Amino acid sequence: MADKSNSNLDSVGFDTLAVRAGYLQSSFQENSEALFLTSSFTYKNAAEAARRFANEEPGFIYSRFTNPTVTMFQDRLAALEGTEACIATSTGMAAISSAVMGLLKQGDHIVSSQSVFGTVMPLLNQICKRFGIDTTWVDPTDLDAWRAAIRPTTRMLFCETPSNPLAEICDIAALAKIAKQVGAWLAVDNCLLTPALQRPCEFGADLVIHSATKYIDGQGRVLAGAVCGRKELIDQVYGFVRTAGPAISPFNAWVCLKGLETLKLRMEAQSRSAMALAQWLQAQPSIAKVHYAGLATHPQHVLAMRQAPLQGAVLSFEVKGGRAEAWQVIDAIKMISITANLGDTKTTITHPATTTHARISQAERDAARIGENLLRVAVGLENIEDLQRDLLRGL
Repeated sequence: MADKSNSNLDSVGFDTLAVRAGYLQSSFQENSEALFLTSSFTYKNAAEAARRFANEEPGFIYSRFTNPTVTMFQDRLAALEGTEACIATSTGMAAISSAVMGLLKQGDHIVSSQSVFGTVMPLLNQICKRFGIDTTWVDPTDLDAWRAAIRPTTRMLFCETPSNPLAEICDIAALAKIAKQVGAWLAVDNCLLTPALQRPCEFGADLVIHSATKYIDGQGRVLAGAVCGRKELIDQVYGFVRTAGPAISPFNAWVCLKGLETLKLRMEAQSRSAMALAQWLQAQPSIAKVHYAGLATHPQHVLAMRQAPLQGAVLSFEVKGGRAEAWQVIDAIKMISITANLGDTKTTITHPATTTHARISQAERDAARIGENLLRVAVGLENIEDLQRDLLRGL
């Protein structure tokens, strides 16, 4: 295959990278990226096979860890994030677990924001702890808490910013400085903003993690994940993925690869709609509070805007009352999709306390401020007035 991806792309813009970076063209000279649905690759002779397996020459070996379609997706996402390398995985949680297991060892320690996707807590508290990796949870906005949690064995700081579902903002540059001072890596989950709006490595992050299931695909079709960063780190994560096998399928990689072409257009349009919806929700008498970093009333609005020009499509709000009043809103809607997924062109709504964060304890939900009256909306591409009318049925 001839690589036409980087010959003339050294100084082009994000939009061009989104449709051109990482492109590998076969001898058929196709214009659209090819989908290689093959589990294995053949060799000209035994010596070539031996060289490939010994990493003595480039080439594809087995689709669990080398596939042209997957390579194109990885190279394009790395280009958009501004990182040296990327390794794709089967899901977003596989990306997080691969980063942790690929880089850390028994006795190592993680400091993590307590405001993360619900499944991250049992991953770190239960599974990783069994392998001798401890985690301390801190308020994502309290830099003193991050500093106080550092141990001599701390090797990774992990955060999600903006957080899901409360849109709390971590100061990436400040956390990167803390991590560097103690010889640790900073890993940032960039799922909610994507590189179209925020590039954490520009602020000093070592790793950027994605659930590509969300906005990278953008239409709720496949499961996928990715870890981006310096080549020396991604090589270690790759070693885990190659051996343990949480690999992405070529088909899913192809869907995400094509999703990257429209990523910026979707993120900008959905962010604008989310901002309009957040402002409208603030004016509704049945709502106690709206969580969206794009609002001037958000306590970290200035920091949020310094890190990203738009604040994504996910917002949450607290209804006056409790679970009954929150469920009333969900049950009354006719159009918005009731699902825990986000990142779709279709607007979705969920009750985090009983869905995305149901597996964690009540104490953990209380610490993360996931209340029974909280609802999360991931705004899609529908007409904003139609979304307002649908929500009004339950408000």
